[in-house]
Amino acid sequence: MSTATLDRVLAVLIGAQLLTGLLSLRAGSPPTAPLFVAHGLLGGALGLAIVLKVRRSVPRAVAARRWGAIALSLVLLLATTAALAGGFIWVASGRILTLGPWTVLTLHVLAALVLVPILAAHLLPRRWRVLRPPPRRISRNGANGLVSRRAALSVGALAVAGLAGWFAGNALDTLSGGLRRFTGSRWLPSGGVPPPTTFFGEGAADIDPLAWRLAVRGRVGRQLDLSLADLAALGEVEREAVLDCTSGWALRTSWRGVPLGAVLDAAGLHERAARVVVRSVSGWYAELPVDEARGAMLATSVAGRPLPQGNGAPCRLVVPDRRGLEWVKWVARIEVR
Repeated sequence: MSTATLDRVLAVLIGAQLLTGLLSLRAGSPPTAPLFVAHGLLGGALGLAIVLKVRRSVPRAVAARRWGAIALSLVLLLATTAALAGGFIWVASGRILTLGPWTVLTLHVLAALVLVPILAAHLLPRRWRVLRPPPRRISRNGANGLVSRRAALSVGALAVAGLAGWFAGNALDTLSGGLRRFTGSRWLPSGGVPPPTTFFGEGAADIDPLAWRLAVRGRVGRQLDLSLADLAALGEVEREAVLDCTSGWALRTSWRGVPLGAVLDAAGLHERAARVVVRSVSGWYAELPVDEARGAMLATSVAGRPLPQGNGAPCRLVVPDRRGLEWVKWVARIEVR
């Protein structure tokens, strides 16, 4: 495999790894399980590709005394290695691992996000050209000349590495007694109160339940400002749902509250209404199609007790088949678009 081909393969693998990782933050329904498998397979292939790249490029760069490029490459290598190692350790450990207030899975995500600007800085000066073969090569060799036998074998080896890494991590998880949901999150005992976590680690909002009002605005027949009593008067229900947090745990428990569909019906949806935005006092929000929004709930209690402040009191969104990222806490406003 030529250096240019290896660079293309690395670019594709890193891009695909980042894309599947970002998509997984919002994927929580069983049909999305292949997305998580693909993310794991790509990780193993990327690990081998990085080893090949380091073995080939570092000696040349040192010989040419390209110290600036070496320094940037080492930072890129460290960020990529941290992201890959965090993901593998999370799978293979068989338990929830934490470093300070963060889970290892959260650090895996943060390392991947840090990787993006470093990768851009690495590619921008002169490396975008490697993403497509030179025109002369295409005209001389034809379409079949773009992939040599050696390149095909190398890509096959990367695929085998991906499979090996994926199977090894899951085998170690099984041997250590681990139990994960298809998303990679580890199950907590059912029926409890979820841990109080937020995506950016911000503190819980302090809201006076008596003064709290839910504003309903947008494409509705009438605007609403509902107190907790007004909300409960629309008809409370109790449902069991899985909260799957992107920090790496999942909990099946009971939630009590008012279906979001009942709120939308009380406001009267405009015939052109297509999406519903649920906003928090913190600025966080989730946007749902109207049909899915009808199946969501505005919960005011969990596991048979009032919703704790750290879990979004006085009101939080419960969205089956969505990750915890979109279970908006401290709901204050509904916008219909």
